Amino acid sequence: MLRPNQDAFGRQLDDFFKGRGGGCEIVERDDGFITTGCGPPLYLAPYKKWSQSIKKAIRFVRGRVLDIGCGAGRVALHLQEKGHDVTGIDNSPLSIKICKKRGLKKARAMSITQMGDLPGKFDTIVMFGNNFGLVGSFQRAKRLLKLMYKKTSDNARIIAETADPYRTDIPEHLAYHRRNRSRGRMSGQLRIRIRFNKATTPWFDYLIVSRDELEKIIEGTGWYVNRYIDGPSPSYIMILEKTPGKKP
Repeated sequence: MLRPNQDAFGRQLDDFFKGRGGGCEIVERDDGFITTGCGPPLYLAPYKKWSQSIKKAIRFVRGRVLDIGCGAGRVALHLQEKGHDVTGIDNSPLSIKICKKRGLKKARAMSITQMGDLPGKFDTIVMFGNNFGLVGSFQRAKRLLKLMYKKTSDNARIIAETADPYRTDIPEHLAYHRRNRSRGRMSGQLRIRIRFNKATTPWFDYLIVSRDELEKIIEGTGWYVNRYIDGPSPSYIMILEKTPGKKP
């Protein structure tokens, strides 16, 4: 888990809740490119302020839910209010503490790689806010999707948001794609860290993929694409279901 001096995302939320400002986190890429995150207003946005794509996708949630990268609990709390049994996980201990303060009954500070330690099986896994990126890389994504297969019921779904890295004309991003490919990495395999005030996360991989790339990733994992939901470009949401008769 992230140590206090590494928990940049959680520190940002904690400062916001304590009235110490509403600043955004800084996202630093390993080529030197720097941008800002979306900030607490988005991470805490109520349902009425969600994008139409997320509102549409949330209708496909059923049964017991695992929210991976739950942050401050925006999605998990909404689903809990709708009567779902929801567990939220995040590698940010401060974010999990805030989730609990906001009323999420089941919230644990843990990495996506530790989901196998959770009890029971889930009917839906949600990964909104581009959180499909937490799979990190092509091979790691395959391993995690196979783990998700084992941790879910026979008729389970994965509802996850990502972004098409190729829908850009920004020279710095196009150069980064070329740099990645020259190193044997996927074009949208970002190497980033998050900063807020004096807190800085370790460097980590965060993967954004096109639809064609996604369908190559899920081959052999036991999942197939049921449908895509277009979001504000370049984002989109995938709804994955288990392939009948095919286990990974």
